[in-house]
Amino acid sequence: MLNCTFHQAIQDEIALIQDLAQKIWRQYYPSIISIEQIEYMLELMYSKQSLLEQMKKNHHFYLAYDNNSAVGFASVSTSDGKAWFLHKFYIIPSLHRKGIGTQFLKFLENEVSPETLELTVNRQNYKSINFYFKNGFVIEKVEDFDIGQGYQMNDFVMKKNFMV
Repeated sequence: MLNCTFHQAIQDEIALIQDLAQKIWRQYYPSIISIEQIEYMLELMYSKQSLLEQMKKNHHFYLAYDNNSAVGFASVSTSDGKAWFLHKFYIIPSLHRKGIGTQFLKFLENEVSPETLELTVNRQNYKSINFYFKNGFVIEKVEDFDIGQGYQMNDFVMKKNFMV
């Protein structure tokens, strides 16, 4: 039985977010992107300075726990309180398909009460794409993002509408 809890992260928990990102990315992404791109993106998005800047730009970070062990993290932001963007959503790979991700996503949706929630996901990340489909997201468009150093993010933009 899962005993999941979630809370909004604070600056003092940046090291925990970094540790989770390092573990998750190195386990999950080698089958999708190169090790060099993984290392580049970890430095770009998960250095202490980068995470502090994201928090200062009103990215709300959240941590997921199972039996008091940190097992995942997420971040969301909005400019208008209605349309939210899910920047990060990660669970330790060995715990995939156990319901933690769905519980965590529902927690985030209740926490921020979005009218819409949008995200980007690598087009080769079939497990995550299917997870988002299962949780009510649809593909809005295909986009490629230049992230520097010759690397691209080749993504689907997915969206979930909450307003009927």
